Amino acid sequence: MSAAATATASPPTTDAATATKVLSVNNIEVIYDHVILVLKGVSLEVAEGRIVALLGANGAGKSTTLKSISNLLSAERGEVTKGTIEFRGKRVDRLTTNELVRMGVCQVMEGRHCFQHLTVEENLLTGAYTRKISRGDLAEALERVYHYFPRLKQRRSSQSGYTSGGEQQMTAIGRALMAKPSMILLDEPSMGLAPQIVEEIFEIVRDLNTKERVSFLLAEQNTMVALRYANYGYILENGRVVMDGDAKGLASNEDVKEFYLGLSTAGRKSFRDVKHYRRRKRWLA
Repeated sequence: MSAAATATASPPTTDAATATKVLSVNNIEVIYDHVILVLKGVSLEVAEGRIVALLGANGAGKSTTLKSISNLLSAERGEVTKGTIEFRGKRVDRLTTNELVRMGVCQVMEGRHCFQHLTVEENLLTGAYTRKISRGDLAEALERVYHYFPRLKQRRSSQSGYTSGGEQQMTAIGRALMAKPSMILLDEPSMGLAPQIVEEIFEIVRDLNTKERVSFLLAEQNTMVALRYANYGYILENGRVVMDGDAKGLASNEDVKEFYLGLSTAGRKSFRDVKHYRRRKRWLA
């Protein structure tokens, strides 16, 4: 990342800076089909008990970054060709997804992936598949999920394919929670949902973070909402991190307000008005 980009971001708070680092992505490159370079030296960190937002436009490389961490790239003919990924000091970019889940890292995929023909509760139970626990512990885990998602308890016997988009997103997050993760990779949780439901889901994410100490790395296009709930943020553009910093600092940064929120000191602007040379000069010089 350039010195100019670093200078624009506010430093992390003391609390964030002193927290234990649990995830470290070090200068990774990702190639699809052996020819298409998607990520070009991405580096980021997630500290214990923090919410970190991965921001950027569609196609910037957010989902690819998450899939690199969770080792899901091979299903799409992608691979990490350079760099390393470490979780709690151990290199994990050569582990299977199953091994990573057992270590405490789960991904909630973009698009609210549920088993449509199963009930809500059956979907949740699949999340505990990797855990060897008793019936009593399983029931306790379910009640834990229902505590955070009371709407799911009401719909527990409903077929998932007939629930609302918000309920399917809650089911997907709840299923990940059943694996008892210490970190959740959350991909586009707001996609296709009404603003009220988006706020509800982000409030639950914050509750899980503060009460359960689950760390989150979330990829999100809704910059305004993400920065309101996150502690720290990284902005991706064309497969590179072009800016990072404390969430409050990014939210008040004039470039971020102008390019991603459509706002500036001169008032609201369209993306078309600000996307050309001056934008790239300020960020990438």
